[in-house]
Amino acid sequence: MKLVWSPETASKAYIDTVKSCENLETPDAAELIAAMAAGWNVKLIVETWSEGDAIASSIGLNVASKHANAKHICIVQNSRSESAYLQAIQESSSPLNFPETIVAEEPGKAMKKLQGVDFLVVDWRNKEFAAAALKNAAFGNRGAVVVCRNGYSSLRRVLRDRKVVRTVTLPVTGGIEIAHVAARNSGKSGNNKRRWITHVDQRSGEEHVFSI
Repeated sequence: MKLVWSPETASKAYIDTVKSCENLETPDAAELIAAMAAGWNVKLIVETWSEGDAIASSIGLNVASKHANAKHICIVQNSRSESAYLQAIQESSSPLNFPETIVAEEPGKAMKKLQGVDFLVVDWRNKEFAAAALKNAAFGNRGAVVVCRNGYSSLRRVLRDRKVVRTVTLPVTGGIEIAHVAARNSGKSGNNKRRWITHVDQRSGEEHVFSI
């Protein structure tokens, strides 16, 4: 069984995230990330977050979790980051449920305990923390989508022990890299259609169409 794409769910999450983040100074491609998480109908969303990071992507993931009926967990490095994260979520314009937070100085140990991750978002500005989360992720049987924000991490190299189907790099908000991890026992499939998402840069008004 593999992740199944739903354009209708993706569209709903995209629109709701745009509305939820319209008052934020840094949109951070949140609507794009939310559309991917909801559109793939994932069930366990995990992200890493550090104090000082933008909150838009986290809001988008929370919106996506509602549309996909998924669990949303955020791993932070210390209690100060946890407080800053929860405060930023609370101060957002949209009435959201609080994601579950895990404080872990060593994210690798926390990731090993989270079985069945099918959507993982890491912030590459904190490279050591993000890399530990990536290398120790316990992905689900249906495969997974991995998103690296704020830089290109060469996900194929970091995930060299996993079967990565394809990677995509997007030149938005400091750089985003996306990798699709194959479902277990997956062979070659004749149905390898591309999925497309349109992203509008909130500052320049420029429209980008990406294949995911």
